[in-house]
Amino acid sequence: MAGLKSDNNQQRTVRSWGPEPDVDPQTPVLRISQLDALELDSALEQLVWTQFSQCFQNCRPGLLTPLEPELRALLHLLVWRFTLYSSSATVGQSLLSLRYHSTYSLSPRYRTLSPRQKLSLAVLTAGPQWLQERSHKLLPFLGLSSQGPTSERDGGLLQQGLRNALTIVSSITKFASLINFLVFLRNGRHPVLAERITGAQAVFSKPNVVRDVTYQYMNRELLWHGFAEFLIFLLPLINTRKLKATVSSLVFGGESPDGKGARERQEIWKECGLCREWPTMPHTVGCQHVFCYYCIKSHSIADAYLTCPKCGAEAGQPELVKMEVEMIGR
Repeated sequence: MAGLKSDNNQQRTVRSWGPEPDVDPQTPVLRISQLDALELDSALEQLVWTQFSQCFQNCRPGLLTPLEPELRALLHLLVWRFTLYSSSATVGQSLLSLRYHSTYSLSPRYRTLSPRQKLSLAVLTAGPQWLQERSHKLLPFLGLSSQGPTSERDGGLLQQGLRNALTIVSSITKFASLINFLVFLRNGRHPVLAERITGAQAVFSKPNVVRDVTYQYMNRELLWHGFAEFLIFLLPLINTRKLKATVSSLVFGGESPDGKGARERQEIWKECGLCREWPTMPHTVGCQHVFCYYCIKSHSIADAYLTCPKCGAEAGQPELVKMEVEMIGR
């Protein structure tokens, strides 16, 4: 009996430490889960790039700009090495309990991607983006720039044909990606064209995985998105300068009469209401405040309904300020 108990304990230990049971690859995965995995992967790449670029924030500006496409591709391959190459799943898929299954296998059981499939998937994901960012430098290097005098060369027609071929290939690729996405919406497989080409299909990595999203969370998201769209529509309609001037006049009071008001008016005329400097070619717009000519002219051109930032009065045509200068002799 003791021997049987020890064997049962060993079997339980092996089962607990052994691999998880395989999930049927034919079990459909929600389309939103596959799209969310792609969004998480994109956010991770952007986060890695942000942290990497911050390491050079104390260097001269533009240090990474000449090599940015190559560095982005290198970071993509680095993330691929420690995620997809090691576990056949990206970071986004791991968070959603997904992984890649090879559709080239005829077995009904789960089959991981081969190293060639993983490498092809990484190249087809990072390669087109790198080519798109480097096309402005690769075309002049190959003599395919449209700015060059192709008529003066013997291969002008060939270069024009190659340019047209590149344009056609780019258009076909974008059209194929659109068709692939429409097919994905129809059958729920391969949201990205690279996955369809390499035979990589997203399947569940754990059994009985349920995407649980409560209605409370969805209502909160819809509420905040609606509120944000309302603010985006409302804020451009509010004249913030006039509102600020009105609040300032209510809080700090209006102009004082008689001599005190005259002294304050003289103090006001000593600075431009926009740049806060001594007014150059002082002009007014219908109120008691003074502005530099170029300041008020540029602001009136940019904003047809300009108001005075000091008092909120509607700005009219700029008029030259006429001042009387009194010379006092000693």
